[in-house]
Amino acid sequence: MFKRQYIINNMKVICIGAGAAGLFYSLNASKRGAEVILLESNFKAGKKLAITGKGRCNITNNKPVNEFINHVVRNPKFLYSSLNQFTPQDTMEFFESHGCPLKVERGDRVFPQSDKAQSIINTLVNEAKKAGVIFKYNEKVISCYKDQNEFVVKTKDNVYKSDLLVIATGGKSYPLTGSLGDGYKFAKNFGHKIIDLKPALCPIKIKERIHKEMIGFTLKNVEILAKTQYFSRKVFGDLEFLPGEITGPITLTLSSLINRFDEVELVLDFKPALDNEKLSNRILREIEKTPNEDVKHLLSTLLPKEMREFFIENTNFDVDKKLNSFSKKERLELIDSLKHFHLTFDGLEDIEKAVVTSGGVDVNELNQKTLESKLVPGLYFIGEIIDVDAFTGGYSLQIALSTAYAAACNIKLIYDK
Repeated sequence: MFKRQYIINNMKVICIGAGAAGLFYSLNASKRGAEVILLESNFKAGKKLAITGKGRCNITNNKPVNEFINHVVRNPKFLYSSLNQFTPQDTMEFFESHGCPLKVERGDRVFPQSDKAQSIINTLVNEAKKAGVIFKYNEKVISCYKDQNEFVVKTKDNVYKSDLLVIATGGKSYPLTGSLGDGYKFAKNFGHKIIDLKPALCPIKIKERIHKEMIGFTLKNVEILAKTQYFSRKVFGDLEFLPGEITGPITLTLSSLINRFDEVELVLDFKPALDNEKLSNRILREIEKTPNEDVKHLLSTLLPKEMREFFIENTNFDVDKKLNSFSKKERLELIDSLKHFHLTFDGLEDIEKAVVTSGGVDVNELNQKTLESKLVPGLYFIGEIIDVDAFTGGYSLQIALSTAYAAACNIKLIYDK
């Protein structure tokens, strides 16, 4: 897996942030001979990692790089070098060869066999300790700067100095895990541009009233079309309702695509597996079978009970009307409502509740092979802090590991064996 091994002559490195990126960078840089101090504001490593994948930790996605890259939303081309240096398959080999067996589930998503994120964290921490990484917990960085050829990092109680500085502080989502956005402040102080931060992989707010019976209900196998002034995108899958918002896999995907638009048209297709003709025939059969029932009965054959009142409230059908008097025009209107049910976009959930942060350090100011700053020699940014993000499915964690590995393998070297 490690294509080349290096010995670095007493190079001192400080890495800020003991998440997936910081841990993986530190252990790889230390294996190559660097003296690495890993600073973490929490009392332990991997606090955000522990809650990913609902505590199961979807560590990567077992797709080849040329397919993986299609699931990256922002700046996918920037990641080609990092992903090719350390692929999803390399990730799987790393964990399995270090005593953490994995399994591949639907959609090529990769999890630890234990179904516990702690298995991933333990592997990273243990290997980092074996490599000689010095862990410093409860060390919240107050400031960092470069003094001639030396980086100075100040915490509340200590001052650290190093040859290289790596910022792996993550984004602004899940602030309770320590992701407070401090890294963006540090980047700005070094002169870096920060692309506007937006929530990604988060619920979408809608203006329609969510009925009590809908809260927590999952609408399966539906399709949502999202239209902006520049593009339209359909996503198929499951949708969940919460007070004032929709969530679930397809909503999370769409949120990453529309998070930089104020006006978005959302159109829900309750019956994506049926075209208009097939749906019309199904409705006609029900009318012929129960002509004396009312329209409300017809809806009970087409929609889950949790959705019927919501549908009725947001359409104009006379649900007490008998089916034997339900006209062709009304039937076509019903089909259109089932296939093109409009939801009113009301923005996204706050960034603190997003799975990941979209935006961050401008990739144009970073070397895509090494992740080193083009503005400040010896300064590196890895993981979620940079302006790249991806869909759910293990992609974001792989990006963290790949950028960490690339930075660790390409630091300035004294000896090359």
